[in-house]
Amino acid sequence: MNEMTEPDLRGKLAVVTGASDGVGLGLATRLAHAGAELILPVRNMAKGTTALEQIRTSVPDARISLRNLDLASLASVEGLADTLNEEGRPIHLLVNNAGVMAPPLRHTTKDGYELQFGTNYLGHVALTGRLMPSLRAGRARVTTVTSSAARNSRIDWDDPQGVKRYSPVRAYGQSKLANLLFAVELERRSASGGWGLVSNAAHPGTTLTNLYAAGPNLGRARPAPHAAIMRRLARWGVFVHSVDAGLRPLLYAATSPEAKGGRLYGPDGVGQFTGSPTELALYKSARSEADASRLWQLSERLTQVTFASGLKASDGPGAA
Repeated sequence: MNEMTEPDLRGKLAVVTGASDGVGLGLATRLAHAGAELILPVRNMAKGTTALEQIRTSVPDARISLRNLDLASLASVEGLADTLNEEGRPIHLLVNNAGVMAPPLRHTTKDGYELQFGTNYLGHVALTGRLMPSLRAGRARVTTVTSSAARNSRIDWDDPQGVKRYSPVRAYGQSKLANLLFAVELERRSASGGWGLVSNAAHPGTTLTNLYAAGPNLGRARPAPHAAIMRRLARWGVFVHSVDAGLRPLLYAATSPEAKGGRLYGPDGVGQFTGSPTELALYKSARSEADASRLWQLSERLTQVTFASGLKASDGPGAA
């Protein structure tokens, strides 16, 4: 897998969240090079416009459109999905990549959910579920970005929103484990239900991006040390690799004909911090079908989205 090249994606429509910088921007650029048409849902339109211009500098004939999306608002997710479904174009690739990491204080989404669980996980669940008509029309591949932090994490079934006790790192790990459980369960349900989707998960390893500054600095008066530590490790070449290296497991999972549903892809180096893309053993924390099913039911209830139809849960089967 070391020197993979993306297949010809001309005629394919790809939706990539979190593509205004970092790994998402790098991945979107590679997809544009491969000929895919891109829809980039972004929260900050100014950053999105800068990213769009950057991609077009690299790929002058790239076909890209920006859309507004705040994953911390289920109403925003519904609005985007309704628009894309109404446009009637099959979506061939969805990369659930956007996220926030480890804000020191507990913040909530517009719907009252803990920010990391709500943004990293529930927002992407709702987006995928509401886009089901377009995804099924395109027999799409859905790649959901997780993290090696999921390996030693668990779902706190008694307090998933961290109301009783909030830990920045624990909440981040839970959200990324939830992403992994979702990716595997989506593949399982697609296969059994004949939905025509392929769902897998990938993580970029430890990659030098703004993620290590944006989340840890949220609500702080003084800058957190995370970004400075990451830059130092990157200079030393220890445990941190570049965006170009970090995006490769995601690119492989999302585009390679050899990448399979229900699998996890990431770096092959020590501790999965850095390295070339490879298929990883599914973390023990994500192997329980009972946990995946329980989380699926909880997610449908919290988002009010059911995957059987892409409608509100109250309007279709699977309603909580």
